[in-house]
Amino acid sequence: MNFSKQLIKWYGVHKRDLPWRATQDPYRIWLSEVILQQTRVNQGLPYYERFVKTFPTVHDLAGAPQEEVLKLWQGLGYYSRARNLHKAAQQVVELGGIFPDSYKKLLDLKGVGDYTAAAIASFAFKEVVPVVDGNVYRVLSRIYGISTPINETSGIKEFKLLAVKLLDQQEPHTYNQAIMEFGALQCVPKNPDCTACPFQQDCVAFNDHRIEELPVKIKKTKVKNLHHHYIVLQTPMGKTVLQERPQTGIWAGLYEFPFIQSDGALLAVELRELLEQQEWWSGVRFRESVYNQDPIIHKLSHRKVHAYFWIVEVDVELENSISITDAFKKPLHILMDRFMSSFWNSYL
Repeated sequence: MNFSKQLIKWYGVHKRDLPWRATQDPYRIWLSEVILQQTRVNQGLPYYERFVKTFPTVHDLAGAPQEEVLKLWQGLGYYSRARNLHKAAQQVVELGGIFPDSYKKLLDLKGVGDYTAAAIASFAFKEVVPVVDGNVYRVLSRIYGISTPINETSGIKEFKLLAVKLLDQQEPHTYNQAIMEFGALQCVPKNPDCTACPFQQDCVAFNDHRIEELPVKIKKTKVKNLHHHYIVLQTPMGKTVLQERPQTGIWAGLYEFPFIQSDGALLAVELRELLEQQEWWSGVRFRESVYNQDPIIHKLSHRKVHAYFWIVEVDVELENSISITDAFKKPLHILMDRFMSSFWNSYL
């Protein structure tokens, strides 16, 4: 079969009308690719549109405060992408505002790895380089019956070599868009409609009844449970306290309530004892109205966070307290946003 020609033909009929496909501007293509990493198109599209409106050029993005970038990113998760986006924009500005125009040069930008560099080089500059993402792994593993794990060095190398071999030399940009779109719309992870697939006759996975088995990904990391007890301080003037997380680790640079980490759930008396050991709690007096909500559970790639929210009404105004309205303006990680939106919904 002529895989690339058949794929491009399918793409011409089924492709979605997406704004980043109507441009060769490397800034907008880069922006879309970073947003769409680990994010579905229907979720990422509104973020792309807001970023383009707020930061129409790479200079606008580079010159913005990191806090503003993180706030605009809020809800997408994997906040290191936003921080790298901001730093890479500053790198481009240092280069005179002109994006690197090749796969190899693009790799020098912060947060730009093999996939993103290939995507920008292909879509913006039509460089003959294959784009290999999760959709591509799935399509190639099924059609060609490849069971080598996609998250091991041998698998990454095998799929890259096959992708290079299949790449259409005359229309690399169209081919790359086509195979990614095919994986997103047709060769989906679960219950694909194989009856409508143009490659059904040649698909090894379909003919060998291995659709659900491929691609193969080895599970390597054990999930760690974290128990965070967030202290929701409420002052007599109706203010609260947020703190900024460190610039490294999960949710770096985002805001949250002060918290205590434990091995599990706590009783109120246990929480009080732990609070009295905290330096930031020194001298705080509060009424006997401490209670906690059922924990909100949030799953990260290698961690599961159990978030407990304790509402504490204090007797005095605190020096570092802010209004609830201003608290909502801070870049918040998802646990804060979910709790605050529910607990203080009248402020939205």
